[in-house]
Amino acid sequence: MRVGTVREIKNHEYRVGLTPESARELVAHGAEVMVETKAGEGIGSHDHEYEAAGATIVADAKTVFAEAEMVVKVKEPQPAERAMLREGQVLFTYLHLAPDPEQTKDLVASKATCIAYETVTDANGQLPLLKPMSQVAGRMSVQAGASALEKAHGGRGVLLGGVPGVAPANVTIIGGGVVGFNAAQMAAGLGAQVTILDRDPEVLERLGNYFEARAVTRFSNRANLAECVAQADLVIGAVLIPGGTAPKLVTRAMLKTMQPGAVLVDVAIDQGGCFETSKATTHDDPTYMVDGVVHYCVANMPGAVARTSTYALNNVTLPHALKIAELGWREALRRNPHLAEGLNVWNGSVTYQAVAEDLGYDYVPVERALA
Repeated sequence: MRVGTVREIKNHEYRVGLTPESARELVAHGAEVMVETKAGEGIGSHDHEYEAAGATIVADAKTVFAEAEMVVKVKEPQPAERAMLREGQVLFTYLHLAPDPEQTKDLVASKATCIAYETVTDANGQLPLLKPMSQVAGRMSVQAGASALEKAHGGRGVLLGGVPGVAPANVTIIGGGVVGFNAAQMAAGLGAQVTILDRDPEVLERLGNYFEARAVTRFSNRANLAECVAQADLVIGAVLIPGGTAPKLVTRAMLKTMQPGAVLVDVAIDQGGCFETSKATTHDDPTYMVDGVVHYCVANMPGAVARTSTYALNNVTLPHALKIAELGWREALRRNPHLAEGLNVWNGSVTYQAVAEDLGYDYVPVERALA
């Protein structure tokens, strides 16, 4: 199979779909690999490293999309990229379709085979291709929140860990999954007063046992959520419905109960955001104010630490890319039902139920695509 990767064009997105090491593995397994020139420069990997790995460097993304049977990316294809997709071509990347009707419409129209990293599962029902970026985003959310709390950035002027004689910041984390756990690790490690809300008793027990006195766990209901948000200096939204639109848990009315200069960091923004007042921002212009509350809603947070993120992502995506390249997408998905969960769009149809329901498409089961 001819496999290609392109330079990411989303705002301040420096990650790349294939590292030189991943390209070498694909070539060793019999694939042809083509890489758009300068695609890896954001992680410090240059064209000559890809060439040494056996890949062919091409002049532009148009060539990759025209010739590659599978395109491996990081972020969802932008409009110019979607226009280059063709019928039967495999796209392997993050998609986050539920809150993005325009992208979904374009992918359906292209009749490409679109496999989304974020809905691939494993034997435990987890999301292994989303996990490393959730780990990065969870840790970055605390860094971003700490910076936004600084007075020069519109925040309350509160130091996350405080100092002797002055209380630390109060951090509320909504969701105790991978993002929430990693955010709590960072916030507690910096000395903040941390509260984690979740609806799963087993998650709350696991977090309570891990953090002991370093963080408080509370059941996530309306009353507890409203109380914690009102008291917080920093709120981190870390909720996830796999493949679906994130629920709007923090309402605009709640903002009026918060201290002026408090900060909201919405890590769920890729799936539409879990705050009613969230709108996607970029690394160029990461924050905005609503009712005196700072909102940080960057939709590709891990792109800021591109080298760490790219290698963490390639560690989990490469085994699947190798199988698709070796067996073809249909046989690879037949043999691995967890990879089959990643199929979101095929031959002009939506094949992921949550996306179909959220956007009003007829749902076509994956089994029909694999028949």
